[in-house]
Amino acid sequence: MKNKPVVNLISKPENMLKTIYTACRTCYSADYPINIYNSADDEEKMLKLVERVISSGHYSTIEHIQVTFAISNVSRACTHQLVRHRHMSFSQKSQRYVKEKGQFDYIIPPTIEKDEKLKKVYEEFMAEISSKYQEFVDAGIPAEDARFVLPNAAASSLVASLNLRELIHIANLRLCSRAQYEIRTMVKMMCEELIKTEPWLKPYLVPKCERFGFCDEDKSCGRKEKLK
Repeated sequence: MKNKPVVNLISKPENMLKTIYTACRTCYSADYPINIYNSADDEEKMLKLVERVISSGHYSTIEHIQVTFAISNVSRACTHQLVRHRHMSFSQKSQRYVKEKGQFDYIIPPTIEKDEKLKKVYEEFMAEISSKYQEFVDAGIPAEDARFVLPNAAASSLVASLNLRELIHIANLRLCSRAQYEIRTMVKMMCEELIKTEPWLKPYLVPKCERFGFCDEDKSCGRKEKLK
């Protein structure tokens, strides 16, 4: 059973930096936005302005950028955390309409996986749940009702879209060492996928303590000092 999420970036603007630069310059220019966009060709100049605007907290300029990810092999526990974030759109595998056949895919937490005895207990329990689920379905119970026995461990897939401002916000929160391991891993993979083609975003897609220079959590992991 694979425990690692599968994350792929499937959509993003072709000229991300140029689009943000145009939004930034438009706020302070009498020129038409299309003229700013068409004349923008100095990457260093664009980066300097975008960095200055973002660091000043003018985040509306990065909301124009929408990115979409295809995500698989994550637990329902993980997706329950992800869907709490605002300004995102989700299309998730439905347990109402997709019937599980045979043993459903599930995620094993590392703390259980490293203990052979407990891992065996866990796997036997997942097999028992699968058997009961199938028993209900075979008896004519609709999948939307049979799914009530499925656990948070059940693996899921989804397409998730969000703007750049929200992605930075999620990265700052979920890359923190205090975030749950699975969503931390998934968000890290989302960020890495985008950084492959937009390396200039790397300084922003980090734990919040790296961006702000201090820790504001109740308990610090020691990476940065607590704000006093």
